Amino acid sequence: MQITDFIFEQGLIIVPVLIILGKIIKNTKFIKDKYIPIILLAAGILAAMGIMGVSVSSTVQGVLLTGTAVFGNQLVKQLCFKEE
Repeated sequence: MQITDFIFEQGLIIVPVLIILGKIIKNTKFIKDKYIPIILLAAGILAAMGIMGVSVSSTVQGVLLTGTAVFGNQLVKQLCFKEE
């Protein structure tokens, strides 16, 4: 089973875009960290709708893309950085 079984192939470019957007937002001082996933979710859904058109399927794809970006980012943080 591959990720493309769940996420449409053209949408995979959105994942690194969301990761970069999350890093940019994290570096801002006026947005709290707890709001970053919600902002990324909205951006992911809008990006998927921009590619696929407005539909339930594009909304689901946006959620899956955002989940992949956030989960991947957290996985790298948890596995690669030492605890102090």
